[in-house]
Amino acid sequence: NNMSKINRNGVIEDMTPEEEAQLEQDRADGLARQQKAEADKIALDNLKASAKAKLVAGEKLTEEEANTLVGV
Repeated sequence: NNMSKINRNGVIEDMTPEEEAQLEQDRADGLARQQKAEADKIALDNLKASAKAKLVAGEKLTEEEANTLVGV
């Protein structure tokens, strides 16, 4: 039996098809949130690197870069 198991008050049972579908949706949602968080971190790291490079070169920062540096 390939169905996932669930613990109902100490009794291990097969999940219903609806529970299986919800479990799969929850897993997909969790993966999507994780991927977004990783992409957001990369974008922020890139923005900080750009701001630092501009500061070192004496160039004007964008408002977004300045906000990143001062934590706004």
